[in-house]
Amino acid sequence: MTSTASDARFWDRASEKYSRSSIKDQAGYERTIERTAALLQPGHSVLELGCGTGTTALRLAGQVNSYLATDISPGMIAIADRKHEAQPIPVLAFRTATAETLAGEGVRYDAVLGFNYLHLVRDMPATLRAIHSMMESGGLFISKTACLGDMNPLIRLVLLPVMRVFGLAPTVGVFDAVELERHIREAGFEILAREGHASKGKDTRPFIVARKK
Repeated sequence: MTSTASDARFWDRASEKYSRSSIKDQAGYERTIERTAALLQPGHSVLELGCGTGTTALRLAGQVNSYLATDISPGMIAIADRKHEAQPIPVLAFRTATAETLAGEGVRYDAVLGFNYLHLVRDMPATLRAIHSMMESGGLFISKTACLGDMNPLIRLVLLPVMRVFGLAPTVGVFDAVELERHIREAGFEILAREGHASKGKDTRPFIVARKK
């Protein structure tokens, strides 16, 4: 079984190439940024999980009270820190961490963001429970998640297993949008909105806004 440490090593190896790659659906990404920004308030304390090299954090952090952006990969965070040095935002901090680690620290957030994140965790129900425990009552969990269960079966049944055998893919969870929503609800959230932001092709990455009960 792939361990958290081996997943971190995978993303460390991929970090430089990842930082140079372009966003495949820029219009869809801009829609996600716009929608998220409209949900955040100036007084919010925000946590972003799976922040990668910090592109989204640098776009959103300037409008809130505090913004902690985290990732499992030290390599990703090192690149994010370099970007932050070139574009300083006083309320923004980057850190290598997991949701489970952060949950044990007792800090509460008004909003938690997870973009292209939930399908990459090893135990999604446990991660969602950790997220729930870190949030203020009524806080927002905003996510956009790849649902491989809604994609071409060849991807999850053939391509992904082969890639993992050769170390070309990290842990990836397979579920569809219905299962994703069920897990979010079972973790103690009320789903307020589910949207499709893709500007081309089939949209298999639902944008979900959920509120802690």
